[in-house]
Amino acid sequence: MRKNKPLSFDELLKELQGQKTIQEDPNFIPLVQLFNETFMKKHSKMNSFAEFLTKGNFQVETREDILNIPDELFDRHVARETDFASWDAMLETATKEFEEKVK
Repeated sequence: MRKNKPLSFDELLKELQGQKTIQEDPNFIPLVQLFNETFMKKHSKMNSFAEFLTKGNFQVETREDILNIPDELFDRHVARETDFASWDAMLETATKEFEEKVK
């Protein structure tokens, strides 16, 4: 089984806009599955990824919205609101936990 890599900001945006489909990438993991309620409760005080974005006052609706979030700002929000030091670490752990669950 091919390993899934963490989502890039562009991939995150496509998912949030509903543009990424299983037909485009059969190995794609929807964010609702990757950052599910169990994951978010385990690693933060929030119940959903949407709540996490809202708490950080991130308005994510367009490509520009994602690209305009400075990496340092998003990493600080992740470090403050979760038990991860960075966005990359959060994505990597979510992907690994998801893969272990579906094996």
